[in-house]
Amino acid sequence: MTLSRRTVLAAMAASATAFTAAAPLPAFSEEAQVIDARVNIAFGKLYKQVPGARELAQNAKAILMMPEVLKGGFIVGASYGEGALRLNQGGGRYDKTVQYYSVGAGSVGFQAGLQRTSHALFFLTDGALDNFRKKDGWAVGADAEVTFPSAGLNAGLATTTANRPIIGVVFGEDGLLIGASLNGAKYTRIDR
Repeated sequence: MTLSRRTVLAAMAASATAFTAAAPLPAFSEEAQVIDARVNIAFGKLYKQVPGARELAQNAKAILMMPEVLKGGFIVGASYGEGALRLNQGGGRYDKTVQYYSVGAGSVGFQAGLQRTSHALFFLTDGALDNFRKKDGWAVGADAEVTFPSAGLNAGLATTTANRPIIGVVFGEDGLLIGASLNGAKYTRIDR
């Protein structure tokens, strides 16, 4: 199948239009209370759906929870979501937001449709957390490597956390999404 320039441009325009209509863009950003409520629900889903997540949370310094990230596109894709950074209050309690963040990413390649996921970044060292908090516009893969356990958290909990400063978990309605990655995702502080 040969794609003409006109076909590609039409697909890109349709993708941008569809994504703009469906995505919660920064101009229509959520209030702090709405983000916090979604983050609370996402923590519940994470602990219920992803074995080993609660144990990992007890050892983490902080968790960045992105409760709803919408990804869509046709050939050219984009994703956007808003969430909150919460520090470990002791005993794995994450009930107080210290900062709000947005995440965005773009991609080019064979893709079509919309997908809604959640993800959490577990910061396991003070250095990784400090680096994240100091930098506005922190990007996965450029500013830090994030480990995504390929066999689930329980399978690699002891060995994965031993040397890794940041562990990422992407999950959806059905639980952990194995093989998911956030490379290229850029996180930016937002005021709410």
